[in-house]
Amino acid sequence: MNAARDGSDDDSPSVRAPVITVDGPGGTGKGALCGLIADWLGWHLLDSGALYRLLAAVALKSQIDPGSDNGADNSEAELAEMASALDPEFRAVPGVEGLAVWLAGVDWTGDIRTEACGAVASKIAAFPAVRAALLARQRAFQRLPGLIADGRDMGTVVFPDAELKIFLTADSDERALRRHKQLIGKGIDVNLAQLSKDIADRDRRDSERPVSPLKPADDAVVIDTTSLSIEGVSLRARTLVEARGLQNISI
Repeated sequence: MNAARDGSDDDSPSVRAPVITVDGPGGTGKGALCGLIADWLGWHLLDSGALYRLLAAVALKSQIDPGSDNGADNSEAELAEMASALDPEFRAVPGVEGLAVWLAGVDWTGDIRTEACGAVASKIAAFPAVRAALLARQRAFQRLPGLIADGRDMGTVVFPDAELKIFLTADSDERALRRHKQLIGKGIDVNLAQLSKDIADRDRRDSERPVSPLKPADDAVVIDTTSLSIEGVSLRARTLVEARGLQNISI
């Protein structure tokens, strides 16, 4: 899998790298799908959620209070300044789903994958100043031969001109079960009922926030993954990619 940092000086400024966006709430299989498409096409990969989680983890370690759900908190300016200076590196790990996230020579992967960090990331994502600060950081990942962008507003805000926009959805109970199985597999004991509530709360925050709410782009292809395996979802996505001729792009 290709991992990308910020923009490359080697890329010709006259050539625009194509983008495929995959948006949707957590537990729909976005990460797995993006990894498979990136491997298949040989494109770069952006996990935008990891950027917000990384900022949340750094904020927690720095004892910065993310404040209330509506973002009306004095910490917003401090977090936005921190976001502007965020310079992470994504590293592919053989045999492991997802990317390792490093910052200033330190592996933050374990820190950002906790439920507590995810909850704080959702609150931080409602801050307009933070979103503005991270917007440029995300767009810098658009490099040849192409980019697979995983997130919640990739197709609506970050890459509105993407060649293909996919929006994954799934029943909330099914998403809670998937996340529960994933955490149990990692040896993390978690209450399914509480996990389901946390997912519902995050869905509400993400869909109701005034800035970049979670919703499909008008031209996105929506895929319900509730009863689909990752292989089934991947097959549908590959069909969409091939219909647009994106698999033929190379450098």
